[in-house]
Amino acid sequence: MIVRYVQSCRLPTPFGVFDMHGFDEVDTGKEHIALTLGTVNDGAPVLGRTHSECLTGDALFSMRCDCGYQLEEALRSIALEGRGILMYLRQEGRGIGLLNKIRAYHLQDQGADTVEANERLGFAADLRDYSMCRDILEHLGIASLKLMTNNPRKVEALRSLGIDVHERVALQVGRNPHNEGYLDTKRAKLGHYFTTHQDDDPGTP
Repeated sequence: MIVRYVQSCRLPTPFGVFDMHGFDEVDTGKEHIALTLGTVNDGAPVLGRTHSECLTGDALFSMRCDCGYQLEEALRSIALEGRGILMYLRQEGRGIGLLNKIRAYHLQDQGADTVEANERLGFAADLRDYSMCRDILEHLGIASLKLMTNNPRKVEALRSLGIDVHERVALQVGRNPHNEGYLDTKRAKLGHYFTTHQDDDPGTP
């Protein structure tokens, strides 16, 4: 067991009233949450997203990335669907932490791209771990996901954990002059999909 369930409550948002479920990592004490809406334990594929914490984008409205835009769009999409899950994972800066993210942003201000900045600090381009998602989904009775992501590595990571990703749903929002280079680097170096078509991913049914 990677995480254990703590408690649930209601969470009113501008998009709808969600149920918020708290989990903590057994070994580290790191805290994660899941927001659910509607009936999600009936066995049918559930619209969902794994969203890694991004304080600058999610809470401070940063335009350097697309994270905050994706968070809002994911919650809006779940509300329109009438059922779904958003797992909010505490792994800031693709796993390097907030202060190292500031250091990486400083290097980007000097001309490095998002991957180069991480590597100059001695980190891999992406250190995120999704193993806690399996425990969260099992606890909530979710058997299959329609995963909102542009990242094929995330699909592969979840499937490697035995999670059924029924399909990938594109989540392309928030491109602006401040993050164009960031998004282009994610496409060129990390393999992210940035088209309006979902059938460009051979791993997506």
